[in-house]
Amino acid sequence: METIKKCIRNILRHNETLRILARRIHVYLKRRKYRKISDRTAIDEKLMVFETFMGRQYGCNPKAIFEYIISDPEFDDFRFVWVAADRDKKEQMSKLERTKAVVLRSREYYEAVASAKYLITNSNLDMGVIKKPGQIFLQTWHGTPLKRLRCDIVAEKGNAMNSLREIKSKNDLDVVRFDYFISPSAFCTEKFISSFNLKKLNRENIIIETGYPRNDFLYNYSEEDAARIRQETGIPEGKKVILYAPTFRDNQHDGSGYVYDTHIDFDRLQERYGDEYVILFRAHYFVANQFDFSRYEGFIYDVSGLDDITPLYLISDILITDYSSVCFDYANLRRPMLFYMYDLEEYDSEIRGFYFPVTDLPGPILKTEEELLEAIGNIEEISKKYEEKYRAFNDRFNYLDDGGAARRVVNELTMEN
Repeated sequence: METIKKCIRNILRHNETLRILARRIHVYLKRRKYRKISDRTAIDEKLMVFETFMGRQYGCNPKAIFEYIISDPEFDDFRFVWVAADRDKKEQMSKLERTKAVVLRSREYYEAVASAKYLITNSNLDMGVIKKPGQIFLQTWHGTPLKRLRCDIVAEKGNAMNSLREIKSKNDLDVVRFDYFISPSAFCTEKFISSFNLKKLNRENIIIETGYPRNDFLYNYSEEDAARIRQETGIPEGKKVILYAPTFRDNQHDGSGYVYDTHIDFDRLQERYGDEYVILFRAHYFVANQFDFSRYEGFIYDVSGLDDITPLYLISDILITDYSSVCFDYANLRRPMLFYMYDLEEYDSEIRGFYFPVTDLPGPILKTEEELLEAIGNIEEISKKYEEKYRAFNDRFNYLDDGGAARRVVNELTMEN
């Protein structure tokens, strides 16, 4: 049976027309099944469902909104459901206050979604779900885009999973269900309208410019928070911290998930900076392959499994990234960033492309390991060199982040409902 399934997957992987047909049939069957549950379920005006990266994490904007609501007496009589990707994550989320956890695509999941007044997600919503009158769906999204998104992708082949035609088709099915869409800036509003095809779908009015709730913590934290996070992460006293957070590559997929090669000689890095720094390595949640850093114990900490990256920003002295949106959030702290773009030309011309020149980023573009090693050693000089560009970057992208974004989102969500 497994051999037959592999053969079918292989055929679909190489035949776009059959793949599109198969997906349409799959969505139709899922929605027909969902309707049977939804039609028998009344809307609970005091129920909210939260979902981050399809149940993989308790984090990002949904977490920040949830924690704001939990602390507000106005919502004392509300109940909450968190979506979990598997049973282990369900057990963790079940410990949250006034919360029931359900596994994604389980019957419990569909029953919760069908009965919730509010559904809050930061990524793709299950294609089987249909919004019914009286429900409010909020798309928080999960970052300011440097790389092109969805309908704005211009690479001829799309990505390893979907052609451009499939990307646009799936986008339209997803977007028409949302009532609100968070934007952290005028720049993002413009790009979201384009990349999510909002204008053609007559959905431009769903955008709300509020700032990102997940960045509230970067303005509201205490020194005790920073000390606690260092202790929980296991960072030794006296060591400075480098957060290395690269994104995935659309063209690198092994059939079960995206794969990533770090492209860094950690032996050289440890030899040169091991006495001064430790590294927090954070892979993108799409990346399926595992990383074995056992030989670098005490120097490299694999924090890919942690739900929320935001606390890691707080304890990091330097961010190393590439095309990830983490640079926009981290910029709120005004700490130095290095952009290790060893595959810049390929990424720009063949994979995604960018919304603005990478030279506008508030840190040096580094294409070789040697450049990266040198930059770490010269980080104070680099910080001074990029001060003006850093200010311009925050003025353009982060001017709404001030610690009150979650409050503004909740006010928009509940003001007329």
